[in-house]
Amino acid sequence: MNTLTRANLAEAIYTQVGLSRNESAALLETVLERIAATLEAGEAVKISAFGTFLVRQKGQRVGRNPKTGVEVPILPRKVLSFRPSQVLKARINGQPLPRGGQE
Repeated sequence: MNTLTRANLAEAIYTQVGLSRNESAALLETVLERIAATLEAGEAVKISAFGTFLVRQKGQRVGRNPKTGVEVPILPRKVLSFRPSQVLKARINGQPLPRGGQE
């Protein structure tokens, strides 16, 4: 199984859009930075027909060390989650697109 990397994405932009390699890499970095900055600000990022990235706040809770059984406090923190669109779910499962074609 291969992993899609920034270099792969920049190369795809170069090949399909026709920008120079440097312009393609810069465009990709701009898009990724915009997404990261939006998430850092606590806002959701929704990409139609792909999915939604969300930042959620988790409160403090009590966890347990699995080896010793000792209770340990888990501090409050922010977590990043991704909810795929119905369109993406259908593509991954080889199913026809949902009615409307986009989410």
